[in-house]
Amino acid sequence: MPSPRASRLLALLYQLQDSECWSAERLREAQQEQAGELLQYARKEVPLYAERLKDARLPEPGSTSWLEIPLLTREDVQQHAADLRSRAIPASHGRVFENRTSGSTGQPVAVLRTGLTQLLWEAISLREHLWQHRDASLTEAIIRANGPRAPAPEGRRFAGWGIPFDLLWKCGPAHALDMRTDVAAQATWLRNLRPDYFLTYPSNLEALLEHVAAQERVAFREVICVGEAVSDELRKRCTALTGARITSNYSSQELGYIALQCPDCGQFHVQSESVYVEILDEEGHPSPPGTVGRVVVTDLHNFAMPLIRYVIGDYAQVGEPCRAGRGLPSLRRVLGRRRNMLLYPDGRRTWPLTGFARFGEVAPIRQFQFIQHSRSDIEVRLVAPKPLAVAELRALSGIIVDSLGHPFRLRFRQYPRPLPRTRGGKFEEFVCLAQ
Repeated sequence: MPSPRASRLLALLYQLQDSECWSAERLREAQQEQAGELLQYARKEVPLYAERLKDARLPEPGSTSWLEIPLLTREDVQQHAADLRSRAIPASHGRVFENRTSGSTGQPVAVLRTGLTQLLWEAISLREHLWQHRDASLTEAIIRANGPRAPAPEGRRFAGWGIPFDLLWKCGPAHALDMRTDVAAQATWLRNLRPDYFLTYPSNLEALLEHVAAQERVAFREVICVGEAVSDELRKRCTALTGARITSNYSSQELGYIALQCPDCGQFHVQSESVYVEILDEEGHPSPPGTVGRVVVTDLHNFAMPLIRYVIGDYAQVGEPCRAGRGLPSLRRVLGRRRNMLLYPDGRRTWPLTGFARFGEVAPIRQFQFIQHSRSDIEVRLVAPKPLAVAELRALSGIIVDSLGHPFRLRFRQYPRPLPRTRGGKFEEFVCLAQ
């Protein structure tokens, strides 16, 4: 018999399995009902929203009046944290705790969450597990930041996969290794361990694949990528070198799960039971399918510190309906943050195409990073086993300028060891500091 906690999870999971097949209209009606409760509560108990939602009639998500609610920025959360906190958190929502972002963008924020939002996070974790048809009795390996202490070379072994999986299944062992471990040592650890599932950051996986390509190969059932966007090139390379597909999700410390990758259509389905997501253009209007816009999220169940129309800082491309019949809204791609976009001299911004897939034709580049300092100047940081010759740098310059579509001035810097990550363990291949 399941424990009371597991019983609640199973009940919620049963509801999620039903609601993921609802029509778009039914989903919208359910979201409007939940959003109405959130707005009414926030106006009464949260000082910041007493002003923002002072009109008598509360708007419904998707309506014209909804778009008039001011966007909530990271600066707002930092500067008005006290006014965002509820004065009377419902006791039924359970314990209250604080989540802090890593501050990789220079704007760390702290957000209150509750036992209810944690329960939703656990249920959606189980939904992803079932969508991807994972076998919890098998072995999982994890290399990521902010986990339990697991120093090289042995790492650390756990008897199960942890909460929530251990509540419902007799799980196989999980193994963790410190993210700071040298890539060669990571590869050796994985070969010795031979896990079925491997969880890490896309940038760390890319470095591992470079090592694997030159050494004895490793094989997985599935590679689970977290924390960063996954490129199509990395997906193909991972399958070619390990036989495994990559799956990923879209989440944040402030909001929990935002979207999960669909095993059937390959898009990312918004977790509409938990969040309401808008993709907006620069003028604040909804972006049509196929276009890219800012991600704006409303957490429908956080009554401790409501985040209503929160600008998370990411950009995403609106997707199409799921061919497998899941009614949840789709994102075709999650692209990253504004600071990861290329800025042209005329003010245009696009996602940077740097030509990195062709770098291997010129030199054995193990890692790269682009820092745009001005509208005309880009620093190119390279990690390679040996200093590159002038002819190699000239060839790389031609590939990069051709791919970017503008004759930017490139400044090359070479490093003998891996480039540093953010405090949260992530790595950004392109960072725009220009204005």
